[in-house]
Amino acid sequence: MTMADALKTENPWTPAHQAVELSDHATLTRILDEGADADEVCCQMTLLMHAIDTEVDVANQSGEPIDSALTAVLLAYGADPHLAVNGEAAYDWARKHHHDMAIRLMDRFSTRPTKLKARFSRIRRR
Repeated sequence: MTMADALKTENPWTPAHQAVELSDHATLTRILDEGADADEVCCQMTLLMHAIDTEVDVANQSGEPIDSALTAVLLAYGADPHLAVNGEAAYDWARKHHHDMAIRLMDRFSTRPTKLKARFSRIRRR
């Protein structure tokens, strides 16, 4: 199913969630770049939760190795891996589904602001 076909049928997804559902990285990137909220919630899932769910499902159904391209795009646009919906966050979902690549990415992005802040404070002191 193409993105155009998916948008013609009635579904509960927002355009960003539909792009995640279809693993359409280019459309997701465009939508986020145009200003969509990377922490958008639809159908009780953040975009990042949905990305993790999709990446795991695609790997399980195809037999191909799991990837984390959707997760990486969302994190690059500022998605919060610790934003909880109904008491669970994307980070929890990744751990539950053993999506280790997504966990490593979320760890790196979660600590990045702290690392940058520390780096810039050292630079200012010189």
